[in-house]
Amino acid sequence: MISKLCTFESKDTFPYRNLALEEYLTKTAGPGAMILFLWQNRRTVVIGRNQNCFAECDTEALKEDGGFLARRLSGGGAVFHDTGNLNFSFCVRRPDYDVERQTEVILRAVNMLGINAKRTGRNDITADDRKFSGHAYFKTGECCCHHGTLLIDADSRLMVKYLRPDSEKLKSKGVASVRSRICNLKELRSDITVSEVKTALIQALEAVYDLKAYALPGDRMDEKQIKERADHFASDEWLYGKNLPFDHSFGRRFPWGNVTFELKITGSLIESARIWSDSMEPSVIQSFSGALTKCEYTPSAMIRCLANAASPDGLSDTDISRMKEDISDLIIQNV
Repeated sequence: MISKLCTFESKDTFPYRNLALEEYLTKTAGPGAMILFLWQNRRTVVIGRNQNCFAECDTEALKEDGGFLARRLSGGGAVFHDTGNLNFSFCVRRPDYDVERQTEVILRAVNMLGINAKRTGRNDITADDRKFSGHAYFKTGECCCHHGTLLIDADSRLMVKYLRPDSEKLKSKGVASVRSRICNLKELRSDITVSEVKTALIQALEAVYDLKAYALPGDRMDEKQIKERADHFASDEWLYGKNLPFDHSFGRRFPWGNVTFELKITGSLIESARIWSDSMEPSVIQSFSGALTKCEYTPSAMIRCLANAASPDGLSDTDISRMKEDISDLIIQNV
């Protein structure tokens, strides 16, 4: 049961430090505590844990414009951040992790500001039938994080310039482009400010949990640990991964996300397997990749290896079975 509410606002817009702060706060949130972390990044494209950055983003244009590429710990798709966007993170232990209740904080805050918002599906919040907030999730043992974006006055021209959305993904949502799908809150209330949204979020947090929120002092942070993790998030290995050669590539979009296989074949075995995906379940995708390494390169053997892949905690057997069935069908048609 939540017995303590804390807030922390980052004064830095450097994306790698903010990702490190988020991870640190998630891992150090104590039993019964909820930390609401509010942060902003300067010009940045943030991709999901298992996404291919080159397929999702014009990395050259982003770099030329002085922007940053970042990879987060959660799954899901690529998003654009600038200082017209406010990010939130709910950092909490597993027994108190409640996505419905946490989402209610966002909905209540926006409604308090005079904008009628509603949850659409699992991951989006919309107003006027357009998305202004996308959510994603990650867990590390007992430590959980639910985070997302709030578009307040983001530059949609840069969003279109840098992001390369899958046309099939847009088609599945019934829209023609990124710009037509999203909106800024400023389009719905012209005088809204980032500061005002921050205040509303804290007030909504207190209302939903019926507790007073206290600001965490920054001097209690382990700066050495945060610096080490920021360096990790900025590293080429984390951002791009190892440049592995592959012999066979295939993929498809499913209701739970797109998936692309890259396989290096040696003799009759899969020497290495990489699966790119915007699935909201990054740990499942990683377990699939590991299960296929050193597997015999036949449909039956690959399906058998997938069936034996470890099932991460927190996901229902039904969801995992559906993903395995879909991927098995993809393998049968392409191997």
